Amino acid sequence: MSAADGPQQSGPDHRQSGPGRPELPVVIVGGLHAEARRAAVARLLADVPGSVVLHHDLATAAAGTVVRTVRDATGILSAGEAPLVNDCACCALREDLVPELVRLADAGGTPLAVVELWDSVEPKAMAEVVTAGGFTVTGVITAVDPALVLPYLGNGDDLAEGGLAAAATDQRTVADTFARQLEYAPVLALAENLPGSPEADDEDRELLAQLHPTARRVPIGHGNPAGAPLADPASAAPVSELARAALAGFDVEAAAAAQHPACALLPAEADAHGVATLVWHRRRPFHPERLYAALEDLTCAAARSRGRFWLAGKGDTLLHWDAAGGALCVEGAGPWLASLPDAAWELVPPVRRAAAALDWDPEHGDRCQHLVFTSPGLDRDGLERLLESCLLTDAEYAAGQAAWELLPPAFDTLLEV
Repeated sequence: MSAADGPQQSGPDHRQSGPGRPELPVVIVGGLHAEARRAAVARLLADVPGSVVLHHDLATAAAGTVVRTVRDATGILSAGEAPLVNDCACCALREDLVPELVRLADAGGTPLAVVELWDSVEPKAMAEVVTAGGFTVTGVITAVDPALVLPYLGNGDDLAEGGLAAAATDQRTVADTFARQLEYAPVLALAENLPGSPEADDEDRELLAQLHPTARRVPIGHGNPAGAPLADPASAAPVSELARAALAGFDVEAAAAAQHPACALLPAEADAHGVATLVWHRRRPFHPERLYAALEDLTCAAARSRGRFWLAGKGDTLLHWDAAGGALCVEGAGPWLASLPDAAWELVPPVRRAAAALDWDPEHGDRCQHLVFTSPGLDRDGLERLLESCLLTDAEYAAGQAAWELLPPAFDTLLEV
């Protein structure tokens, strides 16, 4: 079980249902860039007087415990240990986090609870845990040092190699974990010129902007140099941009839908400061053997690529493409809507139906290739030629679906069919 897992349903129900319990807004701050994350948390503590930070340190998980601290701007208020659950540090976090939020809510007087995630914990799982516990997530923030975006996206090492695994079975890499942290959060806290960090340049900032063009990017300093709370004295309402973002509101269901490959909000075409994004959209299926032979070149062609694709011979299955750090994950993501009977459409979330309708083809329905590649120095022309060469030829396409079913099943091993 890894930090990417969804919320567990076992254990006591800690929903926020007590009568008269004060509202407790919760903001989640995460990110593998630990110094940037700590700077973002320090900024929130300074900007929202009375706010409290909850943090579970998973570095001690190998010893059988997870260390929990609760602190405010003055220092640590309490500390404790949570035992491992099923030898899974993130499971322990799930079991311990909501009761701590309940305790804070019952005590009253806390205007904002900041859940600072440990390095490799992904915000999606924790946002769902907090919401399932009956609390309102008002913001999700990933803290980023722009100078480190490309090095982290290019790091294909397993988290375990750097002591960052959240469980013994955690097989995630630095690159794919960082990509998910970055792309899930609607707010990116940008911490530049941190001690020991290289200086960011226009290419770094442009890469970040193209990877997540819809994110609200909030520059922050290293904590609050002046040490003064940035709030309106008359209303006690936070006036800093980061504090406003933390309290702006967050829709957990919409965020999950935006990550699903069938309706993900993928980046648009762009080319600036040496960074380019290629959006490749076609209606013809891939030839399984030719695409399989090109996987390594396609995976290494960009710092980040993702999207959905259609494979000849697997016309019912929407396939998810997710690549970072020189590694590619390909998996089935359910059926194309065009393959479902009309009666089954009522069981499909409205956002999925809307996404399909916007991209509907009279012949193939929602089946398509929609892949997005983002990278400095992207060879757009070469990449397009390679992708085009993997499609069915005119003759293969004209042969029809019966012939496509006879093509070699090159992806069966990769998809663990």
